[in-house]
Amino acid sequence: MQLEIDHYRRMPVAPQGLFIGGRTVPAARGALLDTISPIDGRVLTTIADGDSADIHHAVAVAREAFERGGWSHTAPAHRKKVLSRFADLIEKHAMELAVLGVRDNGTEIGMAYKAEPLSAAATIRYYAEAIDKVYGEVAPTAPQTLALVLREPLGVIGVIVPWNFPLMIGAWKIAPALATGNSVVIKPPEIASLSLLRLAQLASEAGLPDGVLNVVTGRGATAGEALGLHLDVDAIAFTGSGVVGRRLLDYAGRSNLKRVHLELGGKSPNIVFADAPDLKEAAKVSAHGIFRNSGQVCVAGSRLLVQSSIYDKFVDELISIVTRLKIGDPLDVRSDVGAISSDVQLRKNLDFVAQAEQEGGRRLCGGERLHAETGGYYMAPAVFVDVATGMTLAQQEVFGPVLAIMRFDGEEDAVRLANATPYGLASAVWTSNLSTAHRMIRSTRAGVVHVNTYGGADITVPLGGFKQSGFGRDKSLHALDEYTDLKTAWIAL
Repeated sequence: MQLEIDHYRRMPVAPQGLFIGGRTVPAARGALLDTISPIDGRVLTTIADGDSADIHHAVAVAREAFERGGWSHTAPAHRKKVLSRFADLIEKHAMELAVLGVRDNGTEIGMAYKAEPLSAAATIRYYAEAIDKVYGEVAPTAPQTLALVLREPLGVIGVIVPWNFPLMIGAWKIAPALATGNSVVIKPPEIASLSLLRLAQLASEAGLPDGVLNVVTGRGATAGEALGLHLDVDAIAFTGSGVVGRRLLDYAGRSNLKRVHLELGGKSPNIVFADAPDLKEAAKVSAHGIFRNSGQVCVAGSRLLVQSSIYDKFVDELISIVTRLKIGDPLDVRSDVGAISSDVQLRKNLDFVAQAEQEGGRRLCGGERLHAETGGYYMAPAVFVDVATGMTLAQQEVFGPVLAIMRFDGEEDAVRLANATPYGLASAVWTSNLSTAHRMIRSTRAGVVHVNTYGGADITVPLGGFKQSGFGRDKSLHALDEYTDLKTAWIAL
């Protein structure tokens, strides 16, 4: 595996344009952005710096493709064949895509290979297989009336994804949107655009008609805003920060009242009771639940709640695991944790560490920059105890390798702490008591509740949050609702 990784690592990355109408084109103004690899801090290549003119071009092309009907009016069985070929091509180019993405955003290759191309391929294949099995309805009306409830595609979907898992999260949105017959315009993250540009090329190779899938790279403040305000975009599917999510809601209100589907991150509680089936396994999984991909995971278990009777023993076990993690070159299969995505994000993470100490948190390990001599952006996983509910570290999403540990006495105390944030994306509970598990599932305000594990929920179940973690759902058949409208046909017989 390492030999194949090194082969793709050595490949030069050509300057990248926009992908509109099935071909690569420059930005209207000709502007470029440097792509800086977090592995070594060096410029990897350039991407087109698209703006409102490019968004208008891409949306016009997407609308024309939708109205032409070469995709939107085809049989579901045809879309299934094309999307299946698309998934096959992603799998064929999986290592190429994974290494390209790691050079762009720093995720450790062992995780990136599975979570990015392989996950994207599986997601696209899932919706390809599902779409010709989705039925409309015949309403139970009087005998002299026939009433049909039909599903129809919305039209043009704007997709804006974050830099941590652009392929995986992109596929969660692109796949159901395409399967239901929509056209799509993607605005990738400016610091991690390369893999989505390559993905669009593979879609075209698979037979997706020109203009159905378009990619406009550029800045959020220009290209992203233009997509959100566009009067001919029917919906925006977004994963990212709450600040940007609020802007998109504002843009929808100021434009055409387009649908906005938001997943806005979390501050997820990972709750360990004294009767957890295997405390060592719980500690190991908890460590990976926050520190994989350097904590840059929306569902990361960033708040660890441990019952008082096992608190000291469990924290010691966790620290022994964390301090043995190998942090380094994300393209080395021996690395457990890769790089922080950018210099800006690294500095934000270090600021969180400093603020946590100022507010009274006690740092047990980590929290400093590593391997600065490489030019890359690396950080030792930080673990804090003595974290109070009102502290910044207990309330705000760091999106980095920083863990807050809190103790609780009983079940009621655990529920209070678990729900004491504005977020509600994910959570976990470790217990051998079936009744406790079910009560915690009911009581925890989160869209996903793991029991005796953390992570691993596949494409068959929805992902989405409560409270300020947003609304709408990615994954599962429920995601199809985000990209279709219901139409009633009322027929007098």
